[in-house]
Formats: sequence, C-alpha cells, structure tokens
Amino acid sequence: MQLSFLGAAGTVTGSKYLVTFNGFRLLVDCGLYQGLKDYRRRNWQPLPIPAEDIDAVVLTHAHIDHSGYLPALVRQGYDGPVYCSQGTRDLCRVLLPDAGYLQEEDARFANKHGFSRHKPALPLYTEEDARRALKLFRPLSLDSINDIGNGLTLRLRPAGHILGACTLEVFNGRHLLAFSGDLGRADDPIMYPPDPMPRADYLVLESTYGDRLHTETDSLSTLEQIINKTAKRGGIVLMPAFAVGRAQLALHMISQLKRQNRIPRELPVYLNSPMAIKATELFYQHPEKHRLTREDCERIDAGTLYVRTMEESMALNRRTFPAIIISASGMASGGRVLHHLTTLAPNHRNSIVFMGFQAPGTRGEKMVNGAREVKIHGRQVTINADVHNLEGLSAHADYQGILDWLTAVHQPPRKVLITHGEPTASVSLAEHIHTRFGWSAEVPELGTTIEIPDPD
Repeated sequence: MQLSFLGAAGTVTGSKYLVTFNGFRLLVDCGLYQGLKDYRRRNWQPLPIPAEDIDAVVLTHAHIDHSGYLPALVRQGYDGPVYCSQGTRDLCRVLLPDAGYLQEEDARFANKHGFSRHKPALPLYTEEDARRALKLFRPLSLDSINDIGNGLTLRLRPAGHILGACTLEVFNGRHLLAFSGDLGRADDPIMYPPDPMPRADYLVLESTYGDRLHTETDSLSTLEQIINKTAKRGGIVLMPAFAVGRAQLALHMISQLKRQNRIPRELPVYLNSPMAIKATELFYQHPEKHRLTREDCERIDAGTLYVRTMEESMALNRRTFPAIIISASGMASGGRVLHHLTTLAPNHRNSIVFMGFQAPGTRGEKMVNGAREVKIHGRQVTINADVHNLEGLSAHADYQGILDWLTAVHQPPRKVLITHGEPTASVSLAEHIHTRFGWSAEVPELGTTIEIPDPD
C-alpha cells in the first residue's frame, strides 16, 4: 500500500491524500487551497494523477478545504463514487453549489471592474460542476465497515468539529491506515467530542493547533463587552464566520447573552450568508447530532433576521445604527462579508470580531495582527474599526486535546504522519507525540509518497 501527500503538507489547507492498493486509487479528501496567493495558485495546477484514473473519493467532512476541489475534479473527468457521512453529504449540498456560484460571481466581478490580470477571469469551476459532483455522493453509516473494492474497506467514526465530520479508517486486510480529518474539541459548546480510535497502524494526523493551547478566557464575556461597547457608541459588530459551525456558535452565544439580559434584547442580529442560513437550518433538523437543544434552536431562529437576497445584503450595508451582522467567510477570504468590510471597516465606531484560527495570508490574519488596510476587490480598504479575535472559539482540538484523543489508541501506530498545519505547528506536535508516547512521528513534505510495508 502507498500513501501520497497531494495537499495540506506544510499548510492548513488543500487536504488531499492518495491511497494506492492493488491498482485501486482512493483519494482521501479533495480540498481547495485557501489563503496565500501561492497556495491558491495550486488549485489551478494539475494533480499528479489524471482525474479519470482515481477510483473513489472519501471525504472526512464538508469544510471547503477538505471538499471544495471536488467540483474541479469532476470538471476534469472524475465520475466515481464519493463516500462520506450523511451529515457531510447534506452540508456539501449547501456548500459546494454556493462555492461554484461564488467562483462565477468573483470572475464576473473581476471582469466587470478589470482588476484581474487574466483576460477574461475564469472560475475554477461552476455551480453546475458542483451539482454534477453531488450526484456522485454515496453516504455511509457511521461505525460500519464498507467494502469499496479491491480488498479495501472504509470505516467512519464521529470526529466532532462540525456536523458530519469523521475520522477515517482504511483497511486492506493487513494494515489499518487512519486519518484524523479535523478533530473537534472535548469541550466544544455545540458539538460532541470526537469518538476514540482504538487502533491505527499508520495515522495521518492534523496539527492546526499543534503548537498551541486554547486560551482560558471567557469568550462569552468578551463578546458581551465588545457588543455593548460598540452599541453604546452607535456602531455595528461584524462577525466574519465560517458558514458551518462558527456561524451557528455565534448565533448561540448571542442568544445566550440576550436571554441573560447581558446585551440589549432589541439589538437586531442579521445572518447574511445563504450558505450559513441553510447550514443553520440543518442544525435545526438534526438536534441529535449536536449539543444544542430544540429550545436553543428555536430561540436562535426567533432572534435572527435572515438575509437571503443580494438586494437585502446591499441594503444592510446602508445601516447606520447598532446591529450585529454575521457573514461568511470566517477568514474574510471571500463571500458577502467582503462587501461589509468595505463599508464598515473604515468607521471607528464599528467592531470586527473573528472567531478562531486565521490562516497566514488571509485578510483575517492580517487584520488580527494589526494591519491598517487590506486589499478587497482590487482596492485598499482602511481599517479603523476595532478588530478582535476570539481565539478560544476554534473548532479544532489544541495539542493537548489531540494528545488526550491519542491516549485511546491502544495499539501504538508504527508511524504518525503530521499534516494540515503550519510547519512550526506540525513539528511541535510531532515532538509532543514523541515525548508523551515515544511514538515515531514525522512531517511529510508535499508530493511525498511513502510505502507501507507488509507487517512482519
């Protein structure tokens, strides 16, 4: 069996791993690169294997850095099955067409205003490509063993993080090759903790927070102070948030603060992201998959104004009195939040509140590190608003959470392969694992292929 690292090596984005066994080629995750321009350019580079030569794809979860390249793969000729959990399938039905639509919108906007070097600017894929990809999805039951051909089986286990997120076990009758996907937190306010993984001969492990511990600050109190201070001076609180997970957490926190009379109950709350609105509706439909009660969901629904059309979104930019606006994307890398930033960031009365990890090179990372201007749609936007980052709200386990999860692996892996992290985070996690368990852990480079030998 061979394992090739086609993405998420040396960075937190673009997850893609190719497993080859008996001529069968399985692509684990099919993520889009986000963040730095050099990374985004990789989305346009051909994979080292033709799309039509891949036999199957399996997704650990629906976040775009794990699923967002799939429509491009289909556009290139892939037509095999896409395995995942039912929750991931349901979220991808929301996320992927929206991602294709945004690609087309960005290309149209660039062509209209002439700020792209490409003449004409083209989308990586279209909404129609995304809908073609969705026809290939084959949901699997959790904790079941599924034969996918040529002697390979798959098992998915809940990973916390977001709805439908899973760890993955690939078994070829001799080796169990496991993938953590993105691991959730044991203390996540809305998601259950990841299920343990009893065994792994080889383990591909994420390291987003491999060199950090989550802050112990009271994020709810911090958000309370930001909202009250901003409202008192007549400003608007803008919360860039990922459409899946963080947007729902933001709504839940605001609902809690209102219910406890800690912020004004009459303060309007807008959710301006069609993708986030649909994802929130999925939360309401599946209360058994998260910690929010049905009553929590009903309170959130009653207290939220959903902004669905572009006309409503544009009207929202003309607001001049206190409100809270939640809009995707969470790192300000795209979506409607960019139009809000253009309008709101120059005004010192407003506040911008990010929710967790900001990848290097993103507008979010620049802003939380003090940038006084960022480029949006080809022009520089001044940042006079207060900028905050509630780092304690990340949906990823920190390194201690990862180590705690690893204690349930009863049979030590022959090797742990650290990916999906910045270089310092990945190296740091490898050192933590070696110190804590004495296991072999290494950080593979992009393009590396390793041979998994037969057991002795």
